[in-house]
Amino acid sequence: MLPDDVIEEAERLSRVARAAVDPNEADGARHKREKLLARHGYVARERETDATLVCYPQDWIDNGEVQVERIEDTDRAIERPLEAPATGDWERIEQHNRDVAERVTERYGDVHGANAVALADFMSNHYAMAIEHATDAMREEFLTEYYPRNAWSTKKQSAIVEESVELALDLARE
Repeated sequence: MLPDDVIEEAERLSRVARAAVDPNEADGARHKREKLLARHGYVARERETDATLVCYPQDWIDNGEVQVERIEDTDRAIERPLEAPATGDWERIEQHNRDVAERVTERYGDVHGANAVALADFMSNHYAMAIEHATDAMREEFLTEYYPRNAWSTKKQSAIVEESVELALDLARE
């Protein structure tokens, strides 16, 4: 059986790949997921009909297809929806993102801090992911869609929001 942290990482990498604008970023995330799962004897596929990540034991697969006669226990397969929020520990992620925003405030002041809080809200509530895992597409979505509609920012905050995002990303990666 796959450990929970491996399942969560495979799901996260799948979401990163789906959200990526750059095909190289998507391929890189999927390759990393494949290597991770292979170390545990699993393979993955993304079922497009219902946007689901499916992880199968490698011993079920022959020539790229599941061999039904090899399935002894269906509980060994893992399925995770990719359109819904991630199934990881949301409270832990939310606290992590809040801590990053607090560090931004402490180091760079209230204006950058307010922008970092908005980014923390976005990453926690829309992707259930830590700030440092934001893809280019997620950052773009935050800046162009979420922030203008949801941040209720001042002119000063809006003028520096891109810098605030970079500061938050840098601190999150420390």
